[in-house]
Amino acid sequence: MKPLKGIRVLSLSLNLPGPAALMRCQAMGASCVKLEPPSGDPMGLYNPKAYAELHAGVRIAKADLKTELGQRALHRELAKTDVLLTSFRPSALKKLGLVWKDLQKQYPQLSVVAIVGAPGARAEEPGHDLTYMAENDLIPGLELPASLYADMGGSLMATEAVLQAVLTQRTKSKGICLEIALSEAAAYIGLPSTWGLTKPGAAVGGGHAGYRVYACKDGRVAVAALEPHFAASLCALAGVKVESMKTMFLPQTHEAVAVWIASRTRKQLDALAVQHDIPIHTLQK
Repeated sequence: MKPLKGIRVLSLSLNLPGPAALMRCQAMGASCVKLEPPSGDPMGLYNPKAYAELHAGVRIAKADLKTELGQRALHRELAKTDVLLTSFRPSALKKLGLVWKDLQKQYPQLSVVAIVGAPGARAEEPGHDLTYMAENDLIPGLELPASLYADMGGSLMATEAVLQAVLTQRTKSKGICLEIALSEAAAYIGLPSTWGLTKPGAAVGGGHAGYRVYACKDGRVAVAALEPHFAASLCALAGVKVESMKTMFLPQTHEAVAVWIASRTRKQLDALAVQHDIPIHTLQK
């Protein structure tokens, strides 16, 4: 499936959310071009491997958009672009002559997907993935998250916005401007927590003995035996009789499963998972 085949996307975005969205657009068949400042994308400096993967298949050119020469290069590209992807604050876009109303007059068929930190009046506020995650109560303790969830969630929303823009162009023959806020991406990712699904004691918050991370002999194991038939298979191996779903929330069930798993190696648990059709994944310490 190449739903963006024949669509040209021009990106001015640096770092992660914009390039990640561009990577997905390229994978869906779009012809992707990126204009970088003369100094390049910071991602290319602090993680060349990530930069290379993000930009595979993307044509990259350098242009100082603050100069007349750079502006000419930008508008040459805009004249043949379907969707422009940006990640600047509104004030920066204004300085670069990229205000939506002006672009709309000059390029009626052009759509803009603008990635910002926070929506509306908050778009000028400084922030990053970590602050948007914290804002949505997704940073427990002092540990950093395992991934950049707001950035990657925002990149998916931006890709969705590109698809929405293309559909609008095809049905209404005009471009649209869509704003994607990373803070809202973090809020979306955090909805299970907001709904209480992951609160302590909830089924997927550690309350269900079949949905937890346990220690085993030589590492850890993530157990996701949430459905009744998976839970029954797990409990049968651990010597627990399941009388109802309430059994899975009892302290003695947690203890029995923990003791059973602690007595086995990762290799043994992997084999038992296949043999008894239990969703688990073993991890090193």
